[in-house]
Amino acid sequence: LCARLGIVTGLDLAQGCRREYSRPLNLCLWLLAEIAIAATDLAEVLGTVVGLNLLFGLPLLWGCAVTAMDTFLLLALQRLGMRKMEAFIVMLVATIGACFFIEIYLAKPDWGGIASGFVPHMDPSALYVAIGMIGATVMPHNLYLHSSLVQSRAVSNTVTGKKEACKYNLIDSTVALNAAFLVNAAILIMAAADFHSRGIMVTEIQQAHGLLNGVLGTRLAPIAFAVALLAAGQSSTITGTLAGQIIMEGFLNLRMRPWLRRMVTRGIALVPAVIVIALAGDTGLYRLLILSQVVLSLQLPFATIPLIHFTSDFQKMGIFANRIWVKIAAWSIAAVIVALNLKLVFEELAGWLGHSPAWVWVLVMIPLTLALAALAYITFGPFLRPGRKWEGTITTDAHLVA
Repeated sequence: LCARLGIVTGLDLAQGCRREYSRPLNLCLWLLAEIAIAATDLAEVLGTVVGLNLLFGLPLLWGCAVTAMDTFLLLALQRLGMRKMEAFIVMLVATIGACFFIEIYLAKPDWGGIASGFVPHMDPSALYVAIGMIGATVMPHNLYLHSSLVQSRAVSNTVTGKKEACKYNLIDSTVALNAAFLVNAAILIMAAADFHSRGIMVTEIQQAHGLLNGVLGTRLAPIAFAVALLAAGQSSTITGTLAGQIIMEGFLNLRMRPWLRRMVTRGIALVPAVIVIALAGDTGLYRLLILSQVVLSLQLPFATIPLIHFTSDFQKMGIFANRIWVKIAAWSIAAVIVALNLKLVFEELAGWLGHSPAWVWVLVMIPLTLALAALAYITFGPFLRPGRKWEGTITTDAHLVA
């Protein structure tokens, strides 16, 4: 849907929101998107810091200083052009996949158990971690990013050209997302085969790294684990930075110098990382990492719901508007995500605020109420009033896009 939106309308998701919604609502959506970018960057910082610590023994706080400097690597890559940057990201993702498939080969998992693991089931006590996994897998900033990146390719300004571009982007997305699925599956299979099957409870990333050598009996396993962490941090850093620029320019029509934008985002991410490392050490890192991914999942509905509305609107998409089966599938997925998020939020609030003073309740409930009101408006508003027609959209088969 992201690719279809960008190809057909010539606008990315953030630009579409700016044209569709009022300025206050756009500011709210922009702020939530920026929080998600900061949470993403925080996870990238933690992954890189831990990877450097495991590979080279670099102290965690020194690793934070190194991650502040790796920003300039990204800026150098941007000068080479989008295609070379995409190739670099593919190389990093391939490195992550190769490392974890090596881990699986060494672990020799139970393939029958893997097959039975594809049967869906849910342990209510694992909801917090499950929500974090959704956020980590479907990062909301990637929806804004992908709807913009598809416009960097040459596409014919005819309906036939747009159809062809949509078809090839569907193939491209299917291949990429299935590759990501295999990498994520490899991570879970490795953890289950190495630790869960032996009754080992892992509560820290460093603990997992230290145990791999003893469990598998080879030095290759912990090295591959650390390299994968380092590659994951760098690949996500690149996509997070690009998405940050697209979000700021799309929502606010404000362009910031890339190096300044990058330094601000990394600075925001480093502050909680440094504080937690200084106060809680390794244990705090693990909790902070899960929290950052939960934040991503909580932001996901604010990106997916406008996307579904925009791509279902005939005024904007013309003959490319979503078919009924696509609408049903998309809304079903969005409903599951929203329901799980709401359940998590209310469960966590009940635990955190049960015995808190009134001022803490006020401090938490005001932004939460505003966020829920914004979510309700973007969800139900388009059903009550017609959407706005954007300039340059396709409406008929014969129409030639200017």
